[in-house]
Amino acid sequence: MTQDEMKKAAAEAALEYVQAGAVVGVGTGSTANHFIDLLATIKHKIDGAVASSEASAQRLRGHGIEVLDLNMAGELPVYVDGADEATRHLHLIKGGGGALTREKIVAAASRTFVCVADESKLVDVLGTFPLPVEVIPMARSYVARELVKLGGEPVLREGFTTDNGNLILDVHNLSIMEPVKLEETIDHIAGVVTVGIFARRPADVLLLAGPDGVKTLK
Repeated sequence: MTQDEMKKAAAEAALEYVQAGAVVGVGTGSTANHFIDLLATIKHKIDGAVASSEASAQRLRGHGIEVLDLNMAGELPVYVDGADEATRHLHLIKGGGGALTREKIVAAASRTFVCVADESKLVDVLGTFPLPVEVIPMARSYVARELVKLGGEPVLREGFTTDNGNLILDVHNLSIMEPVKLEETIDHIAGVVTVGIFARRPADVLLLAGPDGVKTLK
């Protein structure tokens, strides 16, 4: 089974968490794209979706699924998204696709956050994947200096602007032993919009696909 096939298997398992008549929160990235494509097969059972990025919104509309504004949708029963790294504590690094701020908002507004991934994303300690930090453009250099003080090596994601009009610093060489604490510390740096640690609001369910099938971690 290829990595892409495992991503699709995890996404398919997430369909079980979609309730009839619900508005579904939908993430961003390759695994989320599989989920969107599969969601299209049951689109007659749902009332629409809230997307965490313009790219996902476009893909949903392409399948004829109504995309709703979160302000109009209210609390969502479920949010399905992938991750760049995940631990058995269901703490995540997200933001490889640059949609971390909207992903964190939709996750916070959802009763159940289902994370879908292939087994290569499971790690003991977060930080091997460079940690994305969304920053206001004028604060880029200041935030980078503060991240260096925390032991990281921030690198500007060249040629990339988020859907919110901001920049991404990818922070290398962090070993994130205390995800909740580091999430709070980075979030409090002036000019940071969001950090890609999802620990204060972790996943509720982690669906990990491997050659032997999909495992559920809660």
